[in-house]
Amino acid sequence: MDVFERQRYLDELGEQLAKGKISIGEAVYRLRKDVTGLGQAPFARMCKISLRALRQIEHNEGNPTLQTLNNIFNLFGMQMGVIKRAQPD
Repeated sequence: MDVFERQRYLDELGEQLAKGKISIGEAVYRLRKDVTGLGQAPFARMCKISLRALRQIEHNEGNPTLQTLNNIFNLFGMQMGVIKRAQPD
C-alpha cells in the first residue's frame, strides 16, 4: 500500500469508526493486520501495551484506558476523542 492508499484507508477507517459502523476492536485489528501486517505480539510491543490488553481490545473485551487506546491510534496519526453524534433520521 503506497502513502496515498494508506492515508485513504486510514481516513475511511476513522470515518467508519466515528459513525459507529465498526467497533474500536475491529479498527485496531484492521490497523494491525492491513496497515502494519504485524502479529499481535510485535504490534503490542510497538504500541507499548501488553499483549493481553491488545487481545482484549481486538475482541471488544475489557475496559482499556484512553491512554492505552491512544498508544495504538497515535502511531497512525489518530487519537481518541469526543464527537457529536449524528441525529437519527
